[in-house]
Amino acid sequence: MEFSDFNLEKTGDGLLPVIIQDACTLKVLMLGYMNGEAFDKTVREGRVTFFSRSKGRLWTKGETSGNFLTVKEMYADCDADTLLIKAVPDGPTCHRGTTACFDTPEDEGFIRTLASVIAGRHARMPEGSYTTKLFVKGVKTIAKKVGEESAETLIEAIDGKRDRYIYECSDLIYHLLVLCEQMGVGIEDLEKELALRHR
Repeated sequence: MEFSDFNLEKTGDGLLPVIIQDACTLKVLMLGYMNGEAFDKTVREGRVTFFSRSKGRLWTKGETSGNFLTVKEMYADCDADTLLIKAVPDGPTCHRGTTACFDTPEDEGFIRTLASVIAGRHARMPEGSYTTKLFVKGVKTIAKKVGEESAETLIEAIDGKRDRYIYECSDLIYHLLVLCEQMGVGIEDLEKELALRHR
């Protein structure tokens, strides 16, 4: 993908609108603009760089705050006049200290965030973490916990206790995510399988 591939006749100022989406949670984080130089720098360095219209210069997101956006994937839209970048944020994206510049619910996409936290625990194995203890005990213990939480979820469903069902179902999903991490399976793998079945 090259900057010259984009159709910028509609924009009038030669700047490419760029939507930033969290690669993990899929939450839309912000909108910025790129000129050719910002685009090339982003591709070259793997960190999102914009052209700041107010400052009149290139601006790498995070150059002051340290909250960089690391590029994972880039997609042009169907008219080749907008760019979508899936990125991993190093911290809050908005200058207000919020996750995103859009005031959508903070818990949006949290299951993906939780999966990312679990993967981090698995990689670092911090002492005192319940998740670490599960990984230390291994797949049999984790699988047993999934079975126990599944049974408790079913009991609450049969009893018709909605609040308790939500509580137990959340325990089940957490332990299932731990088991998926242990097995090297990500949410995207499950999505691919479900999408194949849907077709």
